[in-house]
Amino acid sequence: MASGTDGRPRHEQIAADLRARIMSGDLAPGSQLPSIPILVTQYSAATATVQRALASLKAEGSVHSAVGKGVYVRDRRPQAVEAVPYLAPSVAGYAYRLIAVREVVPPIEVAESLDLADNDRTVLRHRLLLHDGEPVELSWSYYPASIARGTELAERRKIRSGAPRVLAELGYPPQEMRDRISARMPTTEEVETLSLPPYVPVLRQVRVICSVDGRPVEASVLVKGSHLHELHYRQRLDS
Repeated sequence: MASGTDGRPRHEQIAADLRARIMSGDLAPGSQLPSIPILVTQYSAATATVQRALASLKAEGSVHSAVGKGVYVRDRRPQAVEAVPYLAPSVAGYAYRLIAVREVVPPIEVAESLDLADNDRTVLRHRLLLHDGEPVELSWSYYPASIARGTELAERRKIRSGAPRVLAELGYPPQEMRDRISARMPTTEEVETLSLPPYVPVLRQVRVICSVDGRPVEASVLVKGSHLHELHYRQRLDS
């Protein structure tokens, strides 16, 4: 593993290399990692450095220890970002925890995404998505107040069948979804709420839902740990 221009501490470099091998399948789910003495030789590193690297992988959930046996790759595959593209609360294994519902002036990028004028207000629904009881995504969903005010979208409670049903009943059936995805380091709120291990970036999606005539009716900011998610794309090339 080359490290001449990598300024990270040695244990982070080793953890990154092992993580890459896990994600590529070279170290398969359920398989045992090489012993610490073997890793020390492979990486020309001190025992304490290798132990710190393994501790980082354990903290993020990539590996686990079996007492007296060794360290094993967890049989936990990343969630596909496209697997629940516009999630209703009834999808098996997933549940929302409602954090806040309030009327706000949205951030600039949201206002632009919704084609709002200056000082136009939105209804914000701030939620935490759980998978099998574990936090996996924070979301901030904004709806133009001219549409959402006085509806279920503005009520501080979970919505039966989700926002798509309400929008459709209001005459704005969702017809198109646009995603913009980037990566960055997490905020303190994101680290604490999503239980992120140290130094793990997050994936940030800005998702815009459009209705008839391309009118944007929802803009969401979705944040999830990059160690638990991967992006899936599929596109026909013959059309």
